[in-house]
Amino acid sequence: MKVRELAVSGAYEFSPDVHRDERGAFVAHYTESAFSAAVGHPLRLGQNHHSVSRRGTVRGVHYADVPPGQAKMVTCVGGELLDVVVDLRVGSPTFGRWDSVRLDPVSYRAVYLEEGLGHAFIALRDDTVAAYLNSEEYNPGAEHEIDPFDPALGLPWPKDLEYLVSARDRNAPGLAEAERAGLLPSYEACRALHTRRG
Repeated sequence: MKVRELAVSGAYEFSPDVHRDERGAFVAHYTESAFSAAVGHPLRLGQNHHSVSRRGTVRGVHYADVPPGQAKMVTCVGGELLDVVVDLRVGSPTFGRWDSVRLDPVSYRAVYLEEGLGHAFIALRDDTVAAYLNSEEYNPGAEHEIDPFDPALGLPWPKDLEYLVSARDRNAPGLAEAERAGLLPSYEACRALHTRRG
C-alpha cells in the first residue's frame, strides 16, 4: 500500500497492491495498519454506501458540521471519476485549497479526507460507482454544501462534459458567502476533535 498526502492537509491518496491472475483481481482498499500508520488512527465506520452516476454528474462539494464531522474514504468500483477534496476549515493553513485524484477500478486508488474537508466528484463515464466508508452516519441536519462551480475555488471540472447537478448543489452558496454566514467548520474545532480521538 502506497500512501501520499494531498495538497490539502488531512487528505490522503491510498494506492493498494492489486493482485491479478487469470481469474481477475483482488484488492484491499482499506487495511487498518497502513491507514493508521499514515493518518494516526483507524477509520471509525459509521456508514458504508455507494452512488451510481451518469457521465457528467457532479456531486458536491459536501461537508458536515464539526463536531461530529464526517471523515470519508472514497473509491471507484465501476466507471471512472475525478475526486476533489477542498479545505473548508476556517483558519487552516490550506483553507480554500483543493486537490484532485482520478479514481477507477484499474488502479483501485482511494481518497481519504478527514472531518472538516469538503468532498466532490465528477463521473467521467456512465454508470460510475463511487463507494464510501464514512466515519459517521448520514445526518441531514448537519450536512451542507458549497457551490461546485464557485469561480473563487476554480475546481478542475472537465470542460468537454455536459454537467448534471442536483438543485441542492447548484443553489449552494459560494465559499466566501458560506464563510460570512458562519456555515464553515473551524480549523480549531477540527484539531480539537482529532486531539480528543487520540
